[in-house]
Amino acid sequence: MIASTVDLLGPWAWVVLGLVLVGLEIAMPGAFLVWLGVAALVTGALDGLLGLSWQASLLTFGALAVLSVLAGRYVSTRPEEQLDETQFLNRRAAALLNCTFFLSSAIENGEGQMRVGDSTWRVTGPDLPNGSIVRVIKVEGTVLHVVPA
Repeated sequence: MIASTVDLLGPWAWVVLGLVLVGLEIAMPGAFLVWLGVAALVTGALDGLLGLSWQASLLTFGALAVLSVLAGRYVSTRPEEQLDETQFLNRRAAALLNCTFFLSSAIENGEGQMRVGDSTWRVTGPDLPNGSIVRVIKVEGTVLHVVPA
């Protein structure tokens, strides 16, 4: 039943499969099915143009699926050296590295506090008086390690 329908549709079977896969991507986002859908659509186009046998079209789909998934993975990932402000999303403390601030309380016995925006952070470093300018050199959880700027 299914084989006869696929045979009757010919290249359109691949187009229908591609549209179904792209539609499923909309219903279940994950950026994977869309690449298989693209491979199916291209297979349908090649089958329509070249009149491929079902074996050749299946092999074509397999090869295009692998290539399109790899291409999609390449397109969707950023190189490590490409930096922007979104790299600190949900890592607010990491954005403070190498920044300078004023101490809001003196560092005594290696511990103190510093205001950054509307937050107060615990800091560790050499003993310094209140109001000293410090630079953040390391972040461990919610503790900032500072040195005199």
